[in-house]
Amino acid sequence: MNLSTRVMLNRLTQQCAYKRIVTFSTKTAEHVIENQKEQKKEAPPTTPTPPVNRKPIIPANYRFVYPEFLPDPNVEWRNLVREKLERLDMLDRRKQIDLPEFYVGSVLAVTSSDPHAAGKTSRFVGICINRDRCGLRARFILRNVIDHQGMEVVYELYDPTILKIEVLRLEKRLDDSLFYLRDALPEYSTFDENMEAESLEEGAPVPVNDIKVVLRPRPWLERWERQNLRGVANIDEYLKDKHRLSSAKVQKPWEKYDMMKDYRSSIPEEEQTEIFAEVHTELHALELQRKRNKRKRTFIKPKQLA
Repeated sequence: MNLSTRVMLNRLTQQCAYKRIVTFSTKTAEHVIENQKEQKKEAPPTTPTPPVNRKPIIPANYRFVYPEFLPDPNVEWRNLVREKLERLDMLDRRKQIDLPEFYVGSVLAVTSSDPHAAGKTSRFVGICINRDRCGLRARFILRNVIDHQGMEVVYELYDPTILKIEVLRLEKRLDDSLFYLRDALPEYSTFDENMEAESLEEGAPVPVNDIKVVLRPRPWLERWERQNLRGVANIDEYLKDKHRLSSAKVQKPWEKYDMMKDYRSSIPEEEQTEIFAEVHTELHALELQRKRNKRKRTFIKPKQLA
């Protein structure tokens, strides 16, 4: 490179270079502090945003709709591994068959396989008088009066021989069990075998039937006067003084204030939430599938006019 070209390059770089501009503030530190204080006073106070209360994912009625998912409250019979395996088996069974929501007092129709029946299946219609046990051993009892004879059938909810469970009338009663229907008049336990299902609006609360049955005269199968029943109308008509005295002796009015008894006979709420959080996803998916199937059954395709 020649000397002349070097000189030309140096001049070009000096002309194209940016000049550095340095500014100096004439304000003192006191003025800067005062300006910052004024800006803080002028700024509107920020209100803290309240915490957002999220709705619980698990519905509150799960412990009433799916009571069999809760383990036995007796500590001696608890086994966490067995309970978890049973819940998995129960979910698998619910994927194979639709197990609807029902309560004590609901009218059901159960179709089960029967090798001795004509069509290898049998169907029984009756009112649910009791639900007990938990896990895979959960069961319910149906009662009906056929040909003036009271009949009861005990079904295990997760029995593989059950083919179909239909809810003909979804309702509740005033008592947790209806064993006193065995001593009541037959009309309270009689249901037609060809009874059609009564529809209930989607999202509507389950109705409570406050009917009070009439018992037949003594002798009874149990001492119903000792059980504080709300669904019986005429217990006092058949009681004598000795019956009232004996029932007063066995009464325990303090038990409703016994918190330890409630604790031993129930599952804590925290454990219930943990159990239902484990199975909520699959139960919710099964509920959505049941609703879709119900809409398909209720839809009637219009006929094309000729």
